[in-house]
Amino acid sequence: MKKLLPFAALATVFACAAVAAPNPATATFQVQIKINKACSVVAGTSSNIDFGTQDPSATGLAANSSFSVTCSKKTPYFIGLAPSNASNAGLGSMTAQNVAPVTGNTDSVPYQLRSVSSAGAIWGDTATGTSVGNGVSGTGTGAPVPHPVFATIPGTGANVTPDSYADTVTIHVNY
Repeated sequence: MKKLLPFAALATVFACAAVAAPNPATATFQVQIKINKACSVVAGTSSNIDFGTQDPSATGLAANSSFSVTCSKKTPYFIGLAPSNASNAGLGSMTAQNVAPVTGNTDSVPYQLRSVSSAGAIWGDTATGTSVGNGVSGTGTGAPVPHPVFATIPGTGANVTPDSYADTVTIHVNY
């Protein structure tokens, strides 16, 4: 047994040397993030479409403005415009504001929203997250992208009470 003891000690030393970790020991890990697609729209009072002051007999009026959409890079988006009357065809109606001394005015002035130009395609609110419908499409760049919008009034006519008229349009950005 005394003869086996040195061999056992020597075997233990070799076994420990074979399992020893390298110096330095190493491992790896990842740094991760998931970026969700996102869009925002900016339209303020400077984005209002203003036809100005007109004579009651003025016809064929057109005015325009723009708003900006910012979407994450390479994110497709579709923009719909909805007048307050919920018309999906972009056909709105400005209602009387009854500015003093006018009271009880129930007249309205119809208008049509359009893209590209005052004679361009009708801009409505049938755009969805997968289809442009009668809206406008784009692809995000990570920076604001301006979108012009045009409104036309076929004619105010002499049958409209002198007053101020207005409507609110909601911009829907589906992505």
